[in-house]
Amino acid sequence: MFQKTPPMGWNSWNTFGSDINEEVILTMADAMVEKGYLEKGYEYLVIDDCWSLHERDSEGRLQADPEKFPHGMKYAADYVHGKGLKFGMYSCSGTLTCAGYPSSYDHEYIDAQTFASWGVDFLKYDYCYHPKTVPGRVLYHRMANALNNCGRDILFSACSWGADETAKWIKETGASMWRSTGDIFDSWESIKKLTYEQLEILPYAGVGCFNDMDMLVVGMHGKGNVGLGGCSSLQYRTHFSIWAFMGSPLMIGSDIREMPDEDCLTLQNEEMIAINQDPACRQIAQLTSFGWKPENLLVLFRPLADGDIAIGLFNLSDEARHMGFVLDELGVPVSSGKTLLLHEVWTKDDILVKNETYTERVEAYGCRVFRTKIVGK
Repeated sequence: MFQKTPPMGWNSWNTFGSDINEEVILTMADAMVEKGYLEKGYEYLVIDDCWSLHERDSEGRLQADPEKFPHGMKYAADYVHGKGLKFGMYSCSGTLTCAGYPSSYDHEYIDAQTFASWGVDFLKYDYCYHPKTVPGRVLYHRMANALNNCGRDILFSACSWGADETAKWIKETGASMWRSTGDIFDSWESIKKLTYEQLEILPYAGVGCFNDMDMLVVGMHGKGNVGLGGCSSLQYRTHFSIWAFMGSPLMIGSDIREMPDEDCLTLQNEEMIAINQDPACRQIAQLTSFGWKPENLLVLFRPLADGDIAIGLFNLSDEARHMGFVLDELGVPVSSGKTLLLHEVWTKDDILVKNETYTERVEAYGCRVFRTKIVGK
């Protein structure tokens, strides 16, 4: 599948881990529709690892655990489709999945056919237990070819965690998205770590194959499978803003059935989603940070399809800091006779930049994200 914008949806792993079952999937599908997530663009519902039995059937096919999914995967897929959503599943390029279940190594074609027969629309494909005798790029080519010839349009989500220089070869496999970082955990330190990992590989992202910074932890608050200390709602808003701004797929990992209202509003901010889903998908770039300890201050910009410019100020430190940018670095010099009209996507403030420089005090763990227009002074 050729993907024009970053995929959006929900994945079971962050909250449920191995405790996944049919009831969770059906009620989550209900919630995605009833709570407005589908309307905002979150269309994929993905079951992660631990859904199968520990052995294949007599014909060599993967089989769902009947205790977890008593009606089978086709039933779950049909229910999800009936809600207007798309259905996703999980497998792995190695001999076992990361949790130790049967995997797709040397079974790529029969597994792709099985997924197609169940009505799968999205396959997350992990990288555990892969034989070192076969290069990772070959393993991902195998499954890509199998999916492309299974008779169904299935989005291929490669999950090699950026290992083995994935960035240099993943696009040739035809994957629509690829895990460009290690696993996320529900902590501010994890969010910061993955943010900085991403900066070095921003040039590899783009239409057709998006850098995947892992599932969102917005709204987890320390609960669930990857819950550690948890974060504040402000930290979650900054986390979501960074993922959206950088063009990562937006895959929710929390239990949206019990989502606090403030975090729900974060995930459903239409203007932030619009930046993520901008049809141009142009490369994100970093502006010069100024002020005390600039290594904790991240200033990004992204040209948008309609001529607007998205600008993000991200304060990753634990105290309020002055942040800003100079218009000349954005291609708006003094000689142009132009300036920027800033519209902040969270507060809805409108600000006209004066003196060719914008600066403000950004709270600890906070962010300011602007959609800007070039206007006359």
